[in-house]
Amino acid sequence: MNGLPSLQVEPGRVVLRGHWTLATLLPALPGLQSALAEAGRDGQLLWDLSAVDKLDSAAATLLWRAWGERWPDGLEAAAIHRQTLDRVAALPVEVAPPSARHHWLALIGYFVLLALDNLRGMIALFGQLLLDVGHLLRHPADLPRKEFAANLYKSGVMALPVTALVGFLIGVTLSYLSALQLKSFGADLFIVNILGISIVRELGPVLVAVLVAGRSGSAMTAQIGVMRVTEEIDALSTMGISRTVRVVLPKIAGLTVAMPLLVVWTSAVALFGGMVAAMLQLDLSFAYFIDNLPRAVPVANLNIGLAKGVVFGFIVALVACHFGLRCKPNTESLSANTTRSVVTAITTVILIDAIFAIFTRQIGVP
Repeated sequence: MNGLPSLQVEPGRVVLRGHWTLATLLPALPGLQSALAEAGRDGQLLWDLSAVDKLDSAAATLLWRAWGERWPDGLEAAAIHRQTLDRVAALPVEVAPPSARHHWLALIGYFVLLALDNLRGMIALFGQLLLDVGHLLRHPADLPRKEFAANLYKSGVMALPVTALVGFLIGVTLSYLSALQLKSFGADLFIVNILGISIVRELGPVLVAVLVAGRSGSAMTAQIGVMRVTEEIDALSTMGISRTVRVVLPKIAGLTVAMPLLVVWTSAVALFGGMVAAMLQLDLSFAYFIDNLPRAVPVANLNIGLAKGVVFGFIVALVACHFGLRCKPNTESLSANTTRSVVTAITTVILIDAIFAIFTRQIGVP
């Protein structure tokens, strides 16, 4: 059939005819590839493309590879076909993918730079929030009241059952294990001190922060990430609506307010679980436990726990919103940033808790 690509080897030359395009090459591709490879082994042949009617980039690539990715000694071709070959010849040579093995120092540098980049992004987001707060103080009518109430409900009220369940079980477990040790030393009464200090000051805030980071923090990142994928964030900017005022600020404010309340709630339920276990294991009545709790745990410990709740809530929400805004418009980036959000939030909470422990080591100790 006229127009089909053909190759003919003559003495001292290779003559190509027909339409050398992807559509016409596919039916006879195996045979043409073998013929081109055999002809390309002889570097002294003249390649005559003057009878070629059409030549696209796919055929030009096939010829270039048959020539060993170098120009043959002799070539006759129309100017337009030579331009196509020139474009293929100008393509960069394929580079082998880098080895999966990296030097340990390079890996450390990579993660340090990544952490610094995320820290810079969070600082920039915090600065934008300060500017937004200043704007809202001057224009109270722009306050996102409904968004704040919705986030307060989702982050606080909806988290009450799971935090209560986990807090109760942790209180029971801690009281039971402590009772086993205190019995052997005859120090049963000190279980009030152990439970009170550990739950109110340390365990309550950290436990709630970890639960909220896994529950509410991941939900915030996923929600903002989906808005990025569906271009809702870009639509807000197009309409002149600040994304931080309407999306980020209500989430951070809602979780910052809800977290200390969740800390009080979880600590109270955990203490109740400890009281139940202490009554069953050590035969300590609820009345004795409640009467001695204020003396064993000064109010300063509650203040420290509430302060941790405020800071942890702010940090978890800030990290969640930061990684949500960094999502690219694809599902793979959404899942990866949600995972990074949870891991970063929990790690940051533990680091900040350690800083709290260092600076408040002399406060609230009876």
